[in-house]
Amino acid sequence: MKITNAYVNITSPGRNFVTLKVETDEGIYGLGDGTLNGREMAVASYLTEHVIPCLIGRDPFQTEDIWQYLYRGVYWRRGPVTMSAIAAVDVALWDIKGKALNTPVYNLLGGKSRDGVLVYCHAFGKDTEAALDDVAAHQELGYKAIRVQSGVAGLKSTYGVSKGGGRYEPAERGLPSEYEWATEPYLRSTPKLFEKVRERFGEDLHLLHDCHHRLTPIEAARLGKELEPYHLFWMEDPTPAELQEGFKLIREHTVTPIAVGEVLNSIWDSHDLIRNQWIDYIRTTIVHGGGLTAMKKLADFAELYHVRTGCHGATDLSPVTMAAALHFGLAIHNFGIQEHMPHTEETDAVFPHAYTYADGYMHPGEKPGLGVDLDETLAGKYPYHRAYLPVNRKLDGTLTDW
Repeated sequence: MKITNAYVNITSPGRNFVTLKVETDEGIYGLGDGTLNGREMAVASYLTEHVIPCLIGRDPFQTEDIWQYLYRGVYWRRGPVTMSAIAAVDVALWDIKGKALNTPVYNLLGGKSRDGVLVYCHAFGKDTEAALDDVAAHQELGYKAIRVQSGVAGLKSTYGVSKGGGRYEPAERGLPSEYEWATEPYLRSTPKLFEKVRERFGEDLHLLHDCHHRLTPIEAARLGKELEPYHLFWMEDPTPAELQEGFKLIREHTVTPIAVGEVLNSIWDSHDLIRNQWIDYIRTTIVHGGGLTAMKKLADFAELYHVRTGCHGATDLSPVTMAAALHFGLAIHNFGIQEHMPHTEETDAVFPHAYTYADGYMHPGEKPGLGVDLDETLAGKYPYHRAYLPVNRKLDGTLTDW
């Protein structure tokens, strides 16, 4: 079998997705996701101009060698654009493998380690009462793990909380909007939020919270310590991960589990975090972390240090990546949890898929390969629109993280 053609499809059924289709001389094709929120066209160009020409004529079964060729074969390595492009190729090749061998991808990764993939959803509200009501609504849908966010008093808007209620999509079309941020009111209100959640819903519900990188290490340590009575599943992205040693300070002050990694692109980005056991969950996603080949190595390394996976799964990842994440989560031993933000009906129609959700768990299905397809005719009805995540500034105008 040889690769005969590959091309990029860009579609925007409510939000932008970059999909790579790799075709072979035996009529089998594979799909890979190259979506990079706010930088989609950079990945599309990288694939079209620099990667696809290097794939033609290669054996798609040689996933390890092709991965190493795309990573080591260029002088300028790593980074989100490069790693997303590599991931698109890698996942498409695993899809081809599964289809050619007539088996789901999870069987190629070692087979099932569990019956289903535990997922968590997002509940939020403009204030505590609204957030509590949203938790109740998601519990009714069967979720056993829920991320809870609420607006902060005195701020006009808060990233992670929908401005108008209803479905939340972080990316906004047009140029980036700007949100306000104030740390102290947030630090005061968040423990009170989780006190109310536990009072209403008891101890059995898994609770998660995302700090969106906005705290210093000592601020994050304070929050983690004050959240300890409410036994969170994890506190996510408490501080920017560029300075890995910052997590040492957090770890020394709190036993609240820590998750980080959705903005990390390689095993090297989290090397110290994992080997020093400064975190409990690594959240690198398949599309931004170099694909299934790279993520399997990251998971195996993390397992040595009792670190489990918790892959990013917001709507900036297409159903192709969601399927890959579910095959991955079903197979690896040290799986922790998978984020689940359901896509819109329009997106699901463009990407028909075999994966399912029921009673707090997801399953990739039993179709050969990933079990996801792309309706290119329908995709063509949704042209690309420039869109970005918002920018955050403190009340004095200082630029901060998300």
